[in-house]
Amino acid sequence: MEPVATAGKSSTGNSGDGGEGKPPRRTRRRMTGKERREQLVDVGRTLFAARGFEATSVEEIAAKAGVSKPVVYEHFGGKEGLYAVVVDREMRRLLDMVASALTAGHPRELLEQAAFALLDYIDEYTDGFRIMVRDSPVAQSHGSFASLISDIATQVEDILGLEFKSRGFDPKLAPLYAQALVGMVALTGQWWLDVRKPKKAEVAAHLVNLAWHGLGDLEAKPRLIGHRRA
Repeated sequence: MEPVATAGKSSTGNSGDGGEGKPPRRTRRRMTGKERREQLVDVGRTLFAARGFEATSVEEIAAKAGVSKPVVYEHFGGKEGLYAVVVDREMRRLLDMVASALTAGHPRELLEQAAFALLDYIDEYTDGFRIMVRDSPVAQSHGSFASLISDIATQVEDILGLEFKSRGFDPKLAPLYAQALVGMVALTGQWWLDVRKPKKAEVAAHLVNLAWHGLGDLEAKPRLIGHRRA
């Protein structure tokens, strides 16, 4: 039987059991299906981040949530289904953060915003990023790190294409450059995930320095031109 949530029940005067000043009675409330599903997603997210997909078992997920194994199967069909939901949510969260961050008009500031969006995600949703950079199950190709890079690159292809066209470059090359730029930021983010040095703004500045100037014209002390400084 699934554990149930408890809630307090107020009491005034004599409760009828002959005692005064006793703790209020507790009523027991079973989790709704939606609440249970969200609990399992949170538990799975934590375990997948800490142990990886292969090392995490349905038994462990169920025990951590305080339910029986059939409950996990009932909601997700198994470990693979739960993993798919967790990865899909993290992918959408990161893509939304990147898309909403790209608001500047100047291309260099757009690069800054994209770099900060990924680094912000790593800072705020570390478990989610750990899950996405781990090896995914064979059947879960859409949750791979490569597909993550590709999906984010798609967000900036149009921006690069317009910039290329205005400068007389071939806009058909925009997807190639989008993959290269996003891959550089994402792989650097994967490294920064554990070391966390230098500070976020400095990492963003150096990423944009390389992307904007190239190795031949690097600034000795790269600066940020946008409003973000940390």
